[in-house]
Amino acid sequence: MTVRAASSVLVGRHRETAALRDALGRARAGEPTTVLVGGEAGVGKTRLLEEFAGWATDGAARVLVGQCLELGEAGLPFAPFAAALRAVLRADGPEVFAGYEAEFAPLLPELGRTSVALAAPRAAALSDAPRGYLFDLVAELFQRLADARPLVLIIEDLHWADRSTRDLIGFLVRAARPGRLLLVCTYRTDELQRGHPLRAFLAELDRARGVERVELGRLDRDGTAAILADLLGAEPLARAVDDVHDRTQGNPFFIEELAVAGDPIGCVALPETLRDLLLARVDRLPEPAQRVLRIAAAGGTRFAHDLLAEVAGLPEAELEDALRAAVAAQLVVADRDGDYEFRHALVREAVHDELLPGEHARLHARFAAAIEAQPHLVAAGRAPAEIAHHWHAAHDHPRALVAARAAAAAAADRYAYAEQRRLLERALELWELVPDAADLLGMDHLALLEQTLDAAVTAGDFSRAITLTRAGLAEVDADAAPLRAARLLDQRGRLMALLGKSDGSRELDEAYRLAAGGPPGVERVRLLADIATHLVKIDPKKAARVAAEAATDAEALDEQVALLSTRIALLCHGERDLTGGLAELGQVAAAARAAGDVPTLVAAMVFESDMLCELGRYAESARAAEAGVAEARRVGISRSTGAYLLSNRAEALIALGRWDEAEAVCAEAARIDLSGVTGLHWLQLGAGLRLARAHPGADELVDRALTFLGRPYLWPNHRLPLHELAIEAALAADDKVEAVRAAHVAVADGSLPQLPREGWPVLSAAARTAARVGDRELATAVAALASDLPARHPAARAHAAQVTALLAVGDQALPAWRAAVDAWRADGQPYPLGRALLALAEVTAAAGERDETAAAVTEATEIGRRLGAAPLVEAAATLARRVGLRSATGGGAGADLLTAREREVLRLVAEGHSNSRIAEQLFISPKTASVHVSRIIAKLGVTNRVEAAALAHRLGLLTEATAPR
Repeated sequence: MTVRAASSVLVGRHRETAALRDALGRARAGEPTTVLVGGEAGVGKTRLLEEFAGWATDGAARVLVGQCLELGEAGLPFAPFAAALRAVLRADGPEVFAGYEAEFAPLLPELGRTSVALAAPRAAALSDAPRGYLFDLVAELFQRLADARPLVLIIEDLHWADRSTRDLIGFLVRAARPGRLLLVCTYRTDELQRGHPLRAFLAELDRARGVERVELGRLDRDGTAAILADLLGAEPLARAVDDVHDRTQGNPFFIEELAVAGDPIGCVALPETLRDLLLARVDRLPEPAQRVLRIAAAGGTRFAHDLLAEVAGLPEAELEDALRAAVAAQLVVADRDGDYEFRHALVREAVHDELLPGEHARLHARFAAAIEAQPHLVAAGRAPAEIAHHWHAAHDHPRALVAARAAAAAAADRYAYAEQRRLLERALELWELVPDAADLLGMDHLALLEQTLDAAVTAGDFSRAITLTRAGLAEVDADAAPLRAARLLDQRGRLMALLGKSDGSRELDEAYRLAAGGPPGVERVRLLADIATHLVKIDPKKAARVAAEAATDAEALDEQVALLSTRIALLCHGERDLTGGLAELGQVAAAARAAGDVPTLVAAMVFESDMLCELGRYAESARAAEAGVAEARRVGISRSTGAYLLSNRAEALIALGRWDEAEAVCAEAARIDLSGVTGLHWLQLGAGLRLARAHPGADELVDRALTFLGRPYLWPNHRLPLHELAIEAALAADDKVEAVRAAHVAVADGSLPQLPREGWPVLSAAARTAARVGDRELATAVAALASDLPARHPAARAHAAQVTALLAVGDQALPAWRAAVDAWRADGQPYPLGRALLALAEVTAAAGERDETAAAVTEATEIGRRLGAAPLVEAAATLARRVGLRSATGGGAGADLLTAREREVLRLVAEGHSNSRIAEQLFISPKTASVHVSRIIAKLGVTNRVEAAALAHRLGLLTEATAPR
């Protein structure tokens, strides 16, 4: 009886199939959806997806498939995406790339981009900008394809994925989220040992919206019997089913292998070990076929016919006979391109593990030599990674060293900076094993380490980069090479600040000392300019001196381009003439554009929008930031420096009262997930926005932002807004003790007097705290700081007027609050205007100015409703009721003040119950009851439970609590 090697039926996967079909249904409806299919090797992930892909294709969906390669973390970057896009290229032609063929060439070299794989590595910046542009283009292509018909992208063997592949998947899932796209990824659960990079990546994806996991378990006994019956073409004996099921534990691939290896009906004489099982069919092949399989196993799971022929060195007829035998035994399958693939990676692994040590090294060396001599034997762009892999596996250290650096350069050319860093670190490891390493690479060990450092920085591996700077500084001779040492110190200083470890001043000071004494020339000018740029946030005066020294040298050398970033930094920090600075900033931007200095150009756009915002020209700031985002995207840095433009736009939109748009922009910035403190600005803005709207997720975002205060160092322009956020969060929670503590910490910050823009909002929040709790010491500290803090621009002047009003007493309060309201009207920000109007209404009510009170409450309510600022609306409603303006907010008493649960709690408070008794009555915890009571007191604007009960009786809130629903 003939036994098929693979079952033709899909057994026991109804739940998983339904989950995939439901996911495609959601994708069809425009909801971006991702399914992560996990299971042990051989459990049937590929078989499930083959069945699903056929069903999806029949339903008019387009299916693309890509497979990760078993080359490790330093392997071929973006391999599954390259395979999927290659299929698109074959089917649709190059026009599908919409004129961006050159930009897609890092993924598909056949599109015509000239490779610079062996060129000198490019200088790295603190961004992975070009890669971000590539990610955007890939997402747009998938969106265009999905617009035509639903798109299913299947990526197999994610456990072998390189970091760049994982990053692109993460971008598609968390940031781009193309509509009508179903992304399905498979991975082996048994490969995810502790420390495997996929474990953390899967956890990140789990937190994203639209992601679900499907875990494939083993089959039960009935499933085992069904597969055996299909393979054998007859019902197996019950004993055979029991035996096979016990041995395989329901793993479909092992069931198939056992069925082929044993007696067709009884499945007796089963192999003892998994390796024996996998090799049983190999052992039955003719010896020439076995030899060819061993050669092929060294080449990987997939192998090209021509490459195998070159390495095997056999006559074509013998090679074809051997392959025909392997295909007939269903150990190898042919693909549509005329190449071959092991039917299962486990088979290839078992055959490869059987190679003798000498045979292993010899075969990998032959593969490396063949690909070096004829790169066209592998897919376009794969040669450097393949060569590096094979020489490394062959333990030929000199060739592995050279190949690793060449592959690193190729990885950088594909914007795969993490893989570049790993390959360069491999080269560093091999250096000690190769006596003439310096001659082979044409550089010294320190130069290789510097390249590795640049790659780590560009990849965003800042912690690893700091370690590399330490290694570099231990190796460099500062006396013999002062500029090299200074460059390492400069990099270390800015990395320390980015990670919040220190301000980096010690490293920057030493970097300047060495650079100042270094040999004159262009390198020194650029280094001094960089040091000045990084110093400006720490010591603007010293930065100006360093910049002046660099400018003198630059003028002599006609090297003005190197100073552009320094000019921007000096314009935007310290004592600034913003109006004149804007004009000069425009000149710098034009010069940067002309020089092709993209990082400086985007920095100019970032600071232009920032300056306009500080000047109170919010609409212009929003437009400038929006235009900057478009420009950053055009030049490929929308996900790096361009991300600051997103948070600047959000800040301007918040000031304009366009809060829904601002939330959307913050969400977009959040998905970029910047390293270190570079993502703090949007986080602080988003947390403040959620607080103002009483968003359910406000506490989580606030906590995330405030954790940055626990770092050893933050730049003051980052730290001060967090102090403000801490105070506002405590006040919103009616935690007076925490509000006072946070306010005292904030006013004690020594950087506040030097930063008026960030300092005034802090003083406003601290003054509000002092006024609410009656803290005279805090009020005195705020007044002292406010008396010396400049208020040059509209928002600063409005905050200054507000601080004056908050600290005013007696007859001074009414004119002070009128002035504060006028100042906020002049500035144009609706939310602080609404809060100032409510404070004015309180004062005018006490003064008997009832009409003015009603107008202020009404306007504040309208502002709150327009913004979606529920606490502002509630505060206006509370004040209206307290002063008898029952119709001012457009609702019945209590109707929009307390929730149903809060009215239930209030009724029990009025009856005199304690928090513990309230908890018993309502089946909640005492802590929850306490939170409800605190919120009720805050909403009603009273100071204790007795006043809350009295006001509730007066306003009829208790009747509402017991009214029929």
